[in-house]
Amino acid sequence: MIDHVLGRPSVAFRKTQVFAVVSFWSLYLLKGNNHGPPILRELSDRISKRLTAWQTVVVTLLWLYISRNFAKIWGLECPEPLANLYSRAYFRATWVTTALDAGFWTAMKIRKKWIRDLASIAFSIYYLIAAEQADEKVRKVRGSLTVDHLRVSWNKGTTPYLSFLTGLVRPKFSRYAPRKIRIPRPPDSSYEEPVVAWLYYDAPFATIKQHRNIILDIPGGGFVAMDPRTNDDKLLAWSGKTGLPIVSLDYRKAPEYPYPYALNECFDVYTTLVASSGRCIGLSGEVTPRIVISGDSAGGNLATSTTLMIIQSGGVGQKRRRDALPLPEGLILIYPGLDMNIGSWMTDEQMALIQDRRTRKRNRNVLRRKSEDYYKLDPSTPHQSEDEGDQPSPVSKQMFKSSLLVDEPEDVSNSQVGHTGEAAGVSARQAEVAEGKPQIMKTRLAMCSMISYFNDRVLTPEMMRAMIILYVGPHNRPDFTTDYLLSPLLAPEAMLAQFPKTYFLTGERDPLVDDTVIFAGRLRQAKYNQWVQRRELGLKTRSRFDEADYVSVALIPGISHGFFQFVGVFPEGWKHIFRCARWMEEIFELDPRRPVQDMDGAIDDQQSRRERHHARKPTDSSGDEDRPLEMTAIRGGGASKGKARRGEARRVGGASKAFTAKRQKSSVSLASEDDLLGRRMQGLAGGLMGLTGKEDV
Repeated sequence: MIDHVLGRPSVAFRKTQVFAVVSFWSLYLLKGNNHGPPILRELSDRISKRLTAWQTVVVTLLWLYISRNFAKIWGLECPEPLANLYSRAYFRATWVTTALDAGFWTAMKIRKKWIRDLASIAFSIYYLIAAEQADEKVRKVRGSLTVDHLRVSWNKGTTPYLSFLTGLVRPKFSRYAPRKIRIPRPPDSSYEEPVVAWLYYDAPFATIKQHRNIILDIPGGGFVAMDPRTNDDKLLAWSGKTGLPIVSLDYRKAPEYPYPYALNECFDVYTTLVASSGRCIGLSGEVTPRIVISGDSAGGNLATSTTLMIIQSGGVGQKRRRDALPLPEGLILIYPGLDMNIGSWMTDEQMALIQDRRTRKRNRNVLRRKSEDYYKLDPSTPHQSEDEGDQPSPVSKQMFKSSLLVDEPEDVSNSQVGHTGEAAGVSARQAEVAEGKPQIMKTRLAMCSMISYFNDRVLTPEMMRAMIILYVGPHNRPDFTTDYLLSPLLAPEAMLAQFPKTYFLTGERDPLVDDTVIFAGRLRQAKYNQWVQRRELGLKTRSRFDEADYVSVALIPGISHGFFQFVGVFPEGWKHIFRCARWMEEIFELDPRRPVQDMDGAIDDQQSRRERHHARKPTDSSGDEDRPLEMTAIRGGGASKGKARRGEARRVGGASKAFTAKRQKSSVSLASEDDLLGRRMQGLAGGLMGLTGKEDV
């Protein structure tokens, strides 16, 4: 309490306060009277004659428990915001993962590894019992995240004790352990270091030569953590179920290797697999392998961006070069993060994609959730009850129509008296509120899922902010409204029309669910427009358009993000892992043919080779953004271990010199040495890197 009175909450001060209280009462028990201070001695003497020491301890603890839960007993506790958000099984799983996060974060500062591993499990068991304290611990840590926190949380599956426990509950899918391999870069790559990967193959290695189908998996982890071994559950299951070789990339992580290093690694691996006809992983090399790319979370972003780079390398026009890289046979995206520009509200175009009549049934629960955002703020707003099934009431239909961006034609005759009508409407609403009548909330706002599920137990806006800042890096300031390799949701329709069949698997309560439904809608729209165009031109095409030939979306009710990583405590996740395995088999069962692309416009080969990799380019900034996001030096010097990157190092170095030179003063900059934006972003970046500045920000 004292630190709150002083107005400066401090962990160090609380530590001193605890030591002071414990020292005072320990000294009093040692030197003071056995029955306490004079005013309580008579009462203590009487109680000691009636109660034993054991009874006294139990009664004391019982009253402490009652006083702590006084608000719950009398119904004064605040409502639980996550009470009906998740399914029971998923909430139980997040209870376990929250306790593990709290336990591992509590022990992360212990230096000796063997003590830290034991303490992490011990603290986790405590937090399983003290669930509310675990929630509070996780909430506080997420408010001041660093890259170390993210890595401790997401890499905990590889610690010895947790890895052993996970192996005990995992079914036996594969008889052969995964192999660590290195895949060389293509000759024309801008990089020299080979890419580390893990090969999952449930058969003797000598038999891999018989295969021509490959799964290229790109694991998630917010671009900063998680190697393929943290995804053993899904990868071993896929390997055992399909019998196919699965190459899972251990790409370099941010912040040591910021954007677009990991993306170029994924593209280089795909190029090498095609150029070597699979010989780099043990295939015979007689035919070009057919590849399916999969990715979850951040890996879904990289998988989609890699596909865009493959399309871009062969020409974005209607006619691909003959020597262009073949497109992957299909994409499997598991709760992907496809938009780095986190906003609060959805645009009319995005809502139109979700509300399209052909996908309205699939997206029904997503739309219902957006509508619920209104009547939760205004309880008098009519809404569909849980007992009404799928048929909304007439009032609910009217609310849906008015709230979810359905434009109604205006009455021109009332345009001259708009102000009078508006005043009358306000008066009528006030009268209805006074009479207690239900009203329709007249609003067209639709909140994005990231904000709608801001208190998610797995993925929060603070974590997204941290991941994006770390992934983008200190010297890059991309245009979040146009860079489609950073945010694939922005990809041009001409490129989306060339995408292979894409499968999506996402929880309906996932903060990233909008990315799935919007990108799937854009893919469907691009494919449909291409089909219409080809029909009008009299070119060869299908007789009818079927969305299932191009896009397949599975939205799982009652669950959120990351469930592939904890199927040991969420057994329902196994059936979704098996579903992805069936999708892989379906893709390879299709005829290996390409859609007829009869368009004009060839791409210059030299130009394509020059633009082979995605390079970070400095962007123009406005007057009040005349400095890049600055981070202090990365601890450990991870980037210095590898060789310097060609071209990119020169660009970054040049940009750094330019920015360290005397800059022109902005018309809106502060009078102090550092402008407000620079100080704010430096504070954000320094906090994420676990570094504290000397001055308060």
